[in-house]
Amino acid sequence: MGPVNRRFHYIYGPVPSWRIGSSLGIDLLSQTEKICSFDCVYCQLGKTKNAVFSREIYVNEEEIVKELEMLPPDVRIDFLTFSGRGEPTLAANLGNAIKAVKKTRAEPIAVITNSSIIDRKDVRQELAMADYVIAKLDGPTQAVFDAINRPCKSVGFDGVLEGIKKFREEYKGKLALQLMFTKGNENCAAELAHIVRDIGPDEVQLNTPLRKCPVQPLSEGALSAIQGLFEGLPVISVYKSHKISVRSLSDPDTLRRRGKI
Repeated sequence: MGPVNRRFHYIYGPVPSWRIGSSLGIDLLSQTEKICSFDCVYCQLGKTKNAVFSREIYVNEEEIVKELEMLPPDVRIDFLTFSGRGEPTLAANLGNAIKAVKKTRAEPIAVITNSSIIDRKDVRQELAMADYVIAKLDGPTQAVFDAINRPCKSVGFDGVLEGIKKFREEYKGKLALQLMFTKGNENCAAELAHIVRDIGPDEVQLNTPLRKCPVQPLSEGALSAIQGLFEGLPVISVYKSHKISVRSLSDPDTLRRRGKI
């Protein structure tokens, strides 16, 4: 996507995922500070200064629609992806925003979630409106969950896992689990593989932080060894994925959402 009108505040591209393709990101949390329920050790946006658990409305869906209607008619988009500076399910109007976007654009909709409040029925119902959901799962136990994702006190590992399982049972779209591996959870890969088999997602994304962040990525060899533990599952590794060339819709906003400004 080439640079266009700098009035785009809530839509941007590409989103921070190597599996979405040519994707337009939608930020329902567009604020100066990150709005998240986690403070992951590998987050490229930096520390979560004030972790939140409750849902609020930060950006009206009408504003999102206005910006989508401003897009050039020839812009090519594979997915419209709800992501942004934090956790998109913390936006209380996520469901309404998905509905509004579907009325405006024909492209399929994806949501990237950290799974922190997926145990809530209302959140699962809203996520189910999307065509493609990418859910985070970085550890097999409460101890690893606390060490890697550093959740706010209201979020527990058991709730996250049960929420993902319930969503898998209910959801009719494509569910991917994204597992981010670092030295802190590398030795938990076998346990995670067992949990993932039990969930039965449509796709398993094995990731390691390749963008600048406080922790070092695993080597390609180390991630390849982990991939062997997931044999028989629909696995895609960040090192082996096909990289496409994309340009940002709005360079300053995209960089800001990646913690670069």
